[in-house]
Amino acid sequence: MNTVRVRFGPSPTGFLHIGGLRTALFNWLWAKKHNGQFILRIEDTDQERSVDGAVENIIEALDWYGLDIDEGPVLQSERKELYAKYVDQLLEKGSAYYCFCSAERLAEVRKIQEVNKQATKYDGLCRSLSADEVKKKLDAGEPYVVRLKVPHEDVTIFEDMVYGKIEVANKDIDDQVLMKSDGFPTYHLANVVDDHEMKISHVIRAQEWLPSTPKHIILYQALGWDLPLFAHLPMVLGPDRSKLSKRHGAVAALEYKEMGYLPEAVLNFIALLGWNPKTDQEIFSIKELIQEFDIAKVNKASAIFNKEKLDWMNSQYIKKMDTKDLTVLRKPSLVEQGFYSKTETLFTSTVELEKDRLATLYDPSEVAEYIFNDPEGYDLQLLIQKDTTKEETIEVMKKLRTYLSSLVDEMHFEHADDLKEDIVGWIKESKLTNKAVLWPLRVALTGKEKSADVFKVSEAIGQIRILARIDNALKNLQKS
Repeated sequence: MNTVRVRFGPSPTGFLHIGGLRTALFNWLWAKKHNGQFILRIEDTDQERSVDGAVENIIEALDWYGLDIDEGPVLQSERKELYAKYVDQLLEKGSAYYCFCSAERLAEVRKIQEVNKQATKYDGLCRSLSADEVKKKLDAGEPYVVRLKVPHEDVTIFEDMVYGKIEVANKDIDDQVLMKSDGFPTYHLANVVDDHEMKISHVIRAQEWLPSTPKHIILYQALGWDLPLFAHLPMVLGPDRSKLSKRHGAVAALEYKEMGYLPEAVLNFIALLGWNPKTDQEIFSIKELIQEFDIAKVNKASAIFNKEKLDWMNSQYIKKMDTKDLTVLRKPSLVEQGFYSKTETLFTSTVELEKDRLATLYDPSEVAEYIFNDPEGYDLQLLIQKDTTKEETIEVMKKLRTYLSSLVDEMHFEHADDLKEDIVGWIKESKLTNKAVLWPLRVALTGKEKSADVFKVSEAIGQIRILARIDNALKNLQKS
């Protein structure tokens, strides 16, 4: 295979969307797999629709997701002279022509075609204008566009790396506008010229551009250029198979950062939107994605965006993270939720206890509620096990409190496993049951019927706070 050079060419008409990020990822993976180059090209020829800050957003998003670019960003708006040069060549060769039709006339033609249930395309009125007629109109200053003169008698055939052999009769192809009246090229001209000039080997882009590819091939042929290889990626749909939107949980690529997702998890998730590794493996490191990715394994069928699957995948990455590293990312959310400590210990302990339960970095923290704060206002009936009386519960808790206070060496409370060994041994010696002791202990420490492991909670809060919470539970239980 010759040198692989691919490009990601977003239009700055909005912030980078998750679908665009998948296109960028597939291009990046293909380049990395073949030791090629990944180029960022900003396709900003539609100046009226360009959004302030969009280019910066695209660059920031690619950077956060770790999709490093080898060249760019290249802005098409700064290459007008290049496009004009090739338009002149096409006009000289008779492969393009001036069109002076007004917007009103084109709208009327379209309306008639729709009424007659015909394909809507330019009717070719200006296609046969003589050189003298063209000169007269140009000299008169009539506004114009430049259109591609499609050779209608031929057939355009190409092999798409995803969809296979595509064959289109040229009579069904529109004489596409190449240069607009404002002097800016259309997407069709600019992307063909740039792909040639940048020596792009593979054009990997969204399925929506598949119908335009025959026009692009005709342009390549008209200019005498070799074709790149084409691969069109299937659409990404919502679970209801409608166009992907915010209501499906799909938002701008950088918003996932603000929502508490890890970049590696999002990339793993979107890599599987349309690409099938042909195995049962679902969790891939970036290195594994590069090694395994193959355009030949991209599906033709549309991919379904499933936010629940994304949440699950993100949770798997969170579980595998080092607790200290995770704490750095999780702490801002805990502080925002109202939990604060002058030391890192409580933050680290909280994250260690909740990491197996987190779907995102910004999930509400039930664990922090009882790690940072003494539980209050919980239902005292939770302390009393079934088939057990209040008096029996009070007696057990008093005994446990006496035992825990006798452990004068705080080392007993620094490791959950050691504390578990101590307490379970004491339970056996006291001829009590684990349930009779550990149930009210859990509730006293957390105020919850269900919580993180009671011994890990004990390790997190320490002896003094354990005894204080047991005292509080006893006091309230005796008063009830």
